[in-house]
Amino acid sequence: MRADGELNFGMEKNSFDAAQTAAAAQFDRQSDRYGRSHILADTTDVATALADISFPPGSRALDVATGGGHTALYLAKRGLQVIAGDIAPRMLENARKLADDAGYVVETRLFPAEEFPFPAANFDLVTSRVAPHHFSSPGKFVAEVARALRPGGHFLLIDGSVPDADPETEAWLHAVEKWRDPSHGRFLPRAAWEELVKTNGLMIIQSHLDPMKQPDLNWYFETAATSPENRRLVLEAVRTASPHVRSAMRLSEEERKIVWWWPRLSLLAQKRAD
Repeated sequence: MRADGELNFGMEKNSFDAAQTAAAAQFDRQSDRYGRSHILADTTDVATALADISFPPGSRALDVATGGGHTALYLAKRGLQVIAGDIAPRMLENARKLADDAGYVVETRLFPAEEFPFPAANFDLVTSRVAPHHFSSPGKFVAEVARALRPGGHFLLIDGSVPDADPETEAWLHAVEKWRDPSHGRFLPRAAWEELVKTNGLMIIQSHLDPMKQPDLNWYFETAATSPENRRLVLEAVRTASPHVRSAMRLSEEERKIVWWWPRLSLLAQKRAD
């Protein structure tokens, strides 16, 4: 953020690739739905993952694809100097306002997850939470994380994933997510993320899948502004889901609301010290 309080965009939106441009447009349109009432406002998952990590005064953090800014605010409350990045300008405006209203300073920068506008070895922590399934190149993203981290720095990835060794459920989930939100890219299996992390020289501290409840399909339709035709496709996929998929996703109705449980990956890694 500049001294006058204006957003520092860092790069031009016309440099984005097709997938990045689609995601930027989608999240600009829907940014106001990612406020304090969004399910990601609960940062218990971040707190749990970072519970054993201490950050000395002056530590710097980068939150990639910050969305509503909830993770960035949590990190600022932990005493870190935080930069929140996103490809959607309105998301960045809302993230800055969230921090301002809470009495914390969070700098904002516009950039895609595959290209950080920062020098190497610049951050003690890089986070990205429930966003990487929109990235056009997870491999480039992890390479940028490794480049941007200081020796000894940490990387926290939290995102939807797919059940281990279950191609039927994986295919069903990808189809539903793509219909619900066409800017969706792909959920990667845990093993794929682990391989990307290790290939880029990071050491895995912990990596596990936990169920994350999706509270109401209609809520998700509204959050993503799903088209009427795509809503019909999703509802048909729910209606015709096999017993195996229903069991794997814990797909059910609660108080006349359609709910299911994502496999949520939490992966914490560290860059080797010099």
